[in-house]
Formats: sequence, structure tokens, C-alpha cells
Amino acid sequence: MPRLEKHCLPKATLSRRTVLSAASAALLGACEPRMPVTVSTTPKLDIDGLQRAVDGIAAAARPGVLGVGLMNLESGQAFLFNADRPFPMQSVFKLPLAAVAFAEIDAHRLAVAEPLTILEEQLSPQHSPIALAWPGRRDYTIQALLEAVLVESDNTAADVLMKRIGGPGVVTAWLNTRRILGVRVDRYERELAADVYGMPPFRPAWRDPVAFAAARGAVPPQVRLAAMRRYMADPRDTATPRGMLEFLQRLDRQELLSADSTRRLLALMGRTTRGNGRIRAGLPADAFLAHRPGTSGVDQGLSTAHNDVGVFTLADRRSYALAVFLSGATLDDTGRDRVIAQVAAACVRAVG
Repeated sequence: MPRLEKHCLPKATLSRRTVLSAASAALLGACEPRMPVTVSTTPKLDIDGLQRAVDGIAAAARPGVLGVGLMNLESGQAFLFNADRPFPMQSVFKLPLAAVAFAEIDAHRLAVAEPLTILEEQLSPQHSPIALAWPGRRDYTIQALLEAVLVESDNTAADVLMKRIGGPGVVTAWLNTRRILGVRVDRYERELAADVYGMPPFRPAWRDPVAFAAARGAVPPQVRLAAMRRYMADPRDTATPRGMLEFLQRLDRQELLSADSTRRLLALMGRTTRGNGRIRAGLPADAFLAHRPGTSGVDQGLSTAHNDVGVFTLADRRSYALAVFLSGATLDDTGRDRVIAQVAAACVRAVG
């Protein structure tokens, strides 16, 4: 059983009064969900009850490995399960990527109105509505790419935006200089998608899901399985529950971005409809959730990564960061979603 860890980080500021007003500061002028603010006092977590619940959920998810982090964003009190185990992020990486892009906007090295033309060689594998729309549409702004990354989880948008800000190394360096350890970004999506299955380097024709599946199928099953197991053990493109909680707390406290960029980032996270069977399914209907799911493909019954991370705010204005990672599961799609939803529901019970 993973060692229980209970700790309190420095008390969060009341920045949530501005952070969760992001609904009225939508990046693209769309209508945003109403976001409440945090009260000044919140009860302590039921650590023992949450430990028992997560122990049971983790046992039922085996051979999948579960990682969990929950933090009271006002007090900093946290619960961690498999705290320092690196988990493959998949599309969770788009959250730190977007944060660095917003930091570049804050520094006036990037402008939301900057135009970019996407070339065929820049297309990435699915999920990517941008790749499927090409060449019918080639021109986008940084603003449009940010929305595609955080709302649609578009892989082409992520890779183009990553290239524009300097590549994966810039994202990891930005995290390291801000003392956020345990979260790293090392590859473009187009590289990672092929590496997971032991495929040759990605080519634009594979932007079509059928073509990508055919190319993956050309790799012998035993080679694919070995590549997937290497990927799950690879420290690249991973996050620990502790590291992701640190990132979310620092984001909430506006220590990573300006107040305006923080609002915009959380507003876009609040608009995604992907992964609604995960954290969202375990929360009360009147709770607000700003999140970023991450999902691997499934091959030979094995899912390398099934994740969801974000900030949820209850109707009484209490706010919490939650990160749930599941790697190596053999459950079906519904079963993997249910694991994360059960963790979220247990967290809601634990916060009182």
C-alpha cells in the first residue's frame, strides 16, 4: 500500500476571488460557466476516511496503478497517494504547455492575435480537429490555438503552439525555474504518439485515424506491448501527484501567471467537455470544474494512461485541487472513468 502522506503547503491567498471570476473574462468572448469564489475558512480533510476509500479503489483498479492528490486551496492541507510516482500525462501535458504560452503573453513575447499558417508537415495525430480540417483551413491565431488545446485537446494545436514557444524543453525549464518538480514535458505529441507503440516516426498521412490505426497494426503485437510497457516506465512526459498539486496551487495563487491570464486559462479549462465521466461524474451537480483530462489509446486490452486533473469549487465556495492518474489499467473505457469518478466522490466526502 502506498505510504500515506499528509502535509500542508503555505496557506493559499484569497486570489480565488479573482481567479474564479474567469467566466466573465472569456478568452474568445464565448459565454462561460458561472464560477464561485472561496470562503475564508474551510474544514480539515477527513484523511483517514479518504485513505480507506482510495485504498479500496486502487485495489479494484489493479493491475492499473492509481495516483491521487487532493489539496484544500485555502489551507494547503493535502492528501497524497503514490505521491512521487511519475505517471504518463498524455493530454494533461497541455495544461503546463498552455501556462507557458500565457506566461509568454504576459511577458509580451507572444500575442493572442498573432497569426500562424499550419503546413502539412505540422499536422499531428488524433485527436485533432485541426488536422482533419486541413487544408480547408490553414490559418489560426495564438488565441484560437489556445482554445483548441484546452477545450478540444487538439494535438496539432498543441504541437504548433509548443514549437512557437520554443519546444518541450522550454516548458520543462519554465517549470523547473519555478520550483515545480515532478512535472516534465519532453516530446511533441507527434513523437510521443508513435513512440508509445514502437512505430516509425510520425508522418502527416497518419493524421487520419484509420491510417494511424493501420500503421499501428503493422507493428507486431509483441513489439507494441513491449513499447507500451517501456512508455509506462519512462520518466519523460510524466507528472507525479505531488508535482501536479504544486502546479495547481501555484496557478491558483497567481504565482505563475498574471491575474488576467490565470482567469483566461481556468475559463478555458472550464469549457472542456472531454472526460466528463471522470472527476466531473464524482462531483455534485452544482460544483464548478476547471480540468484537463488525458487519455491514451488502448491496445491488447491495456491502457497506458487515463487521467484527469483540475480545480473544483463547491456550491458553498470551497475550492480544491485534484489530480488523478491511472496507468496500466485493463478495465474498459467506462471502468477507467468510473475509477476516477469514485476517487472524486471520495474526495467530496472527505472535504465535508
